[in-house]
Amino acid sequence: MDPTLTETTGRLLASFEEHGGINHLDGVNLPSREAVVDITRDLLRLLFPGFYDREPIHSSELAGHTTALVAAVARGLERELAKAQVADAGRVAREFLAQLPEIRATLQTDVVAAYEGDPAASSNEEIILAYPGIEAVAVQRMAHRLYQRHVPLIPRIMTEWAHNKTGIDIHPGAVIGSHFFIDHGTGVVIGETTRIGDRVKIYQGVTLGAKSFLKDEHGRIVKGIKRHPNIEDDVTIYAGATILGPVTIGRGSIIGGNVWLLENVPPGTVVYQEGGQTKMKTAARDRDRFIGHADGSGI
Repeated sequence: MDPTLTETTGRLLASFEEHGGINHLDGVNLPSREAVVDITRDLLRLLFPGFYDREPIHSSELAGHTTALVAAVARGLERELAKAQVADAGRVAREFLAQLPEIRATLQTDVVAAYEGDPAASSNEEIILAYPGIEAVAVQRMAHRLYQRHVPLIPRIMTEWAHNKTGIDIHPGAVIGSHFFIDHGTGVVIGETTRIGDRVKIYQGVTLGAKSFLKDEHGRIVKGIKRHPNIEDDVTIYAGATILGPVTIGRGSIIGGNVWLLENVPPGTVVYQEGGQTKMKTAARDRDRFIGHADGSGI
């Protein structure tokens, strides 16, 4: 071997000893990222038959196609769940797959919300094929079901794959109601303990994040506590808004673009920036001036 390569090999071996925290040697198996991504793609084919397939599917072939795909996904998911040390991986895989019809019913409401909420949308087909928000939400809704079962690693791999594809970062722990629409989507961040009600619409660059992180007596971040916003039903959040902490945005409120918000908002309130300050109003005329303006919709 070339002396330079020999030296490099030796230094790498030494680094494996010195920096062992990023090794995974002689331990239990971990889920394969590539396998989880392949499973996620197949799950999308089950959620949206005919949209994610390379070849057209005739209705006469649908039963056989679906039967084979469900069986393949079940085998692959069971294998990856077992690697993640999930007890009774086969049962968990089957019970997860049994939830797909329910997930599809909710996704139908998301597609309806996108079509009715965007004047530029010409059809449901355009929304499913071209809108990144639908794909990101579809993956998150599936990952959330696994997250609820305390499945390690796999839900996060799924949503981070969607994040990489769409620019939309939704943690699998977030609870999201029906008729949810993310318009444009790039740069949206939704944290783990966020709760979103029904008929919520958000635009690009919105962050639903944590204000700060509680630490224990040893200075370590405390995990598993509520730290992200609650967004009630019928709220609209415009581009670039940042809402931090376990605050509640009341039903029917409108959050204007580029607002920085760290406090609760009463129902039916308009929050907006004026002269570098965040202001709140509840009058209907103030709500109306935000609808369909300064949000990038319709382009």
